Amino acid sequence: MPPRRSRPPRSGALTDLPPLKIIKKIVLLQLSFYACATSLILFTCLVTGTAFSPSLIFSWDSLRGDTTLGWILGLVWMLNSFLCVIFLLIIVSRSKLVPDFTLTTHSIHVVIVALYTRSVPTNLLWWSLQFASSALMTFIGIWACQYRELKPISFGGLGGSSSTANTADSNSQPGDPSSQDPEVGDANKESESGHQFLSISRGRGRGRNRDASDDYEMVTMKDVEEGVV
Repeated sequence: MPPRRSRPPRSGALTDLPPLKIIKKIVLLQLSFYACATSLILFTCLVTGTAFSPSLIFSWDSLRGDTTLGWILGLVWMLNSFLCVIFLLIIVSRSKLVPDFTLTTHSIHVVIVALYTRSVPTNLLWWSLQFASSALMTFIGIWACQYRELKPISFGGLGGSSSTANTADSNSQPGDPSSQDPEVGDANKESESGHQFLSISRGRGRGRNRDASDDYEMVTMKDVEEGVV
């Protein structure tokens, strides 16, 4: 019986990154998420003259639709999700892994809020904010990572070859005596072919027989000199 073909590995975080690296990235992204949110909420409290407390971050009671502070906190959390795209771009850097890390970050946030308040969130506005924040962070994060992945790469060798070709074309102008005199042109072609053969013989001598490479090089250089003269 022919050997059974194994299925290709499924694309995902576990096949692209080792478990320890995944955990490290999750911790870094979660800390960046809370650090950015703390900075924004602290700045909002200083501007509005409100006392800062950890409940503004880890409690779902503070996000209410009947107070001005509640709506401001909602806008701050949406701005936090928008800024966390930068951390996704730096820490994750893969467009297909962005949804996994985004949903993991918000799921951990839900667990931390439930443990902090010792109750499951029952505020509809708070849950709507979590879904909106996850969607915003996912779509903009995928777009940013894809834009970085599809960015064209410039190679220095292509630019150098094109510049060399342009230089050769510019040197062969109608007023050049080598282009008008056929004998001078033939001599230049012979010298160029000799130099090319010299470079080829050097490359072969290095790879196959280093002892005989010097002899071939001396003979080739003599032939080139006679051809030019």
